[in-house]
Amino acid sequence: MYFMINLLGVFVVMAIIFLCSPNKKEVKWRPILVLFGVELLMTWFMLETKVGGFIINKIASFFTWLTLCASQGIAFAFPSVMKQPQIDFFFSALLPIIFVVTFFDILSYFGILPWIIDKVGWLISKVSRLPKLESFFSIQMMFLGNTEALAVIRNQLLTLNDRRLLTFGIMSMSSVSGSILGAYLSMVPPTYVFCAIPLNCLNALIIANVLNPVHINKEDDIIYNPAKKDKNDFFSTISNSMLVGMNMVIVILAMVIGYVALTASLNGFFGLFAEGLTIQKIFSYMFSPFAFLLGLNGHDTMYVAQLMGIKLATNEFIAMMDLKSHLTILNRHTIAVATVFLTSFANFSTIGMIYGTYNSIFQKDPEKAVVIGKNVWKLLVSGMAVSLLSAMLVGLFVW
Repeated sequence: MYFMINLLGVFVVMAIIFLCSPNKKEVKWRPILVLFGVELLMTWFMLETKVGGFIINKIASFFTWLTLCASQGIAFAFPSVMKQPQIDFFFSALLPIIFVVTFFDILSYFGILPWIIDKVGWLISKVSRLPKLESFFSIQMMFLGNTEALAVIRNQLLTLNDRRLLTFGIMSMSSVSGSILGAYLSMVPPTYVFCAIPLNCLNALIIANVLNPVHINKEDDIIYNPAKKDKNDFFSTISNSMLVGMNMVIVILAMVIGYVALTASLNGFFGLFAEGLTIQKIFSYMFSPFAFLLGLNGHDTMYVAQLMGIKLATNEFIAMMDLKSHLTILNRHTIAVATVFLTSFANFSTIGMIYGTYNSIFQKDPEKAVVIGKNVWKLLVSGMAVSLLSAMLVGLFVW
């Protein structure tokens, strides 16, 4: 029964997105069905085959190795802390980001990461027959994060109309940056994190092409190739990367502390009106219908709904920290769908980041950035829909 509910959830989410689309007649279903087929095959390969499991384990081992390398640097600065049997979140999950950001920038410096993005983006465009720029962008944001990926294509964004600009805003809600994967892996099972990443990439394309379908002429379906500029020297590049990584750590830490404190204050406020009433309970009721469609039992439905609300209102880090403390008492299916749902940047603060990035890019034409402010609801709906679809697809294979 729960399997059928999980399967029904996929159709319900797509139906809701289709109803929200203002241009229903323009939706092209063939590429969407092709992408769904690719997703099912990919998910089956990752979760049901020995080769897929082997690949995921090797990728997870690679990121574990990156984290261990980062730990050597942290231990040099904080030797007494790293000797403790239990290490605080700041040291175990956040500080390793400094090294991971630097490592990914080294891959970019030598052209390795751009080459991977180019080849995978080309393959997705060929298979789905969706626009090249959108296909490449879905891969870029998977590795780089939303604001970084938007910055990479900023010169081409300047030439696009409002409809296509909105498409990139919608897709940006479902990104995840490779630089913080180590932090995720310290809290939730790696297998489901690495399943979520490619599924989010493809589902972002699907949802964007239903919620905001755009017709593009063949002559306009091009990728902007910026002129080659002189690179900074290698050591200047990696030094700057380390500073960027440290800034990212500070921002995430501030958000975690601030949102946890804000949640505590809200719970205290709600407690004045009803004993035991918390923001988590309110969220659990609000999102319970969607959690139910993940094929969960009654108790797990309410808990995962609570995680959904926490992620949307705050961020995925806080929700993952909560999930980590419940891993030993939840069943395999619940852990899988919850982890996949949480593995993305879909929340209110991400909208602010996207809007700020657009403002920065369109300084000479600020009216262009207004397209994000006018369509906040589309960004929120798309972010939730992508996370739900990815979780439902993984849920079909994990029981």
